[in-house]
Amino acid sequence: MRSIANAKIASHAATLLAVLAWTISCTLAGLGTAAAADYPTRPITLVVPYPPAGGVDAMARVVAMKLSEALKQQVVVENRGGGGGTIGTRAVARAAPDGYTLLLGHTGTISINPSLYVNLGIDPRKDFAPIGLVASMPVALLAHPSFAPKSIVDVIALAKKEPGKLNVGTSALGTGGYMCAELFKAEAGLDVAIIPYKGTAPVMNDLLGGHVPVAFGVLPPALGNIQAGKLRAIAVTSKKRFSLLPDVPTFDESGMPGFEAVLHYGLLAPAGTPKEIVDKLSAELRKLVDSDDVKQRIHAEGGDPMTSTAAEYAADIDKEEKKWASLVHRLGLKVE
Repeated sequence: MRSIANAKIASHAATLLAVLAWTISCTLAGLGTAAAADYPTRPITLVVPYPPAGGVDAMARVVAMKLSEALKQQVVVENRGGGGGTIGTRAVARAAPDGYTLLLGHTGTISINPSLYVNLGIDPRKDFAPIGLVASMPVALLAHPSFAPKSIVDVIALAKKEPGKLNVGTSALGTGGYMCAELFKAEAGLDVAIIPYKGTAPVMNDLLGGHVPVAFGVLPPALGNIQAGKLRAIAVTSKKRFSLLPDVPTFDESGMPGFEAVLHYGLLAPAGTPKEIVDKLSAELRKLVDSDDVKQRIHAEGGDPMTSTAAEYAADIDKEEKKWASLVHRLGLKVE
């Protein structure tokens, strides 16, 4: 009899726990919906995991300005450089999942670093809630005007004539510029010294000063100097020529068929951010990226606008990570 009584007590307790769990779940869902309806009630921090003046920074400032207008709250860009983008990326992954700390992610931090760094400490697929894509951007091989070679064929010929002597600058380890330099070195079979800097601005400064003859870099910080004749673009890494530099050939056109590397930029929140907030941000992001003035701004910064849902951006991250991981493993690259 006692065992039957105990069984009944256990059954009642289980029922009460189930009801309690359901009640809590409904309450939290209601709170999440309410929070999303009121969101945002204070300024939002948009973290750029690189120093100012690079491609990620340029895209972030376009997004921040327009998102501030759409949400009626200030979106503040915060540069947290270091560790090839890993420091700022980790900081956002560990931030409170409340929609008030966001990341302007890009191919380097989200799709390259997971396979390049031995102890990255985060998994972009698990530690972030993708919000949506913003833009894509090619990389260019840039040269100081005093650099004699005018084409990719000429650069390869010089590097093979004087093995080990050509220095090639790039932005930080793991960035698109760095990976393009490694890919170029491997595909062309060259012995060149790849010199990664802490960010885009330092490598551009050294390139402008002639301290490094060539560098792989994104176009935003270089466009003005290219147009002023202070730098020269030898080739771009996209399939098609870049609209603002129609006279600059692609690598594919320049004797390296199939050579392509285009970087993707997107907005992310920490994993666990309420779906209602993610959906709200995603909808606003699609609207602003699809607007004519933002498209013009992105083109002016050297990119092509891209829009997506949160789910489509998650699929893009997965696809890009697999593509770049394959390259990292093929080239045997590792950063401790």
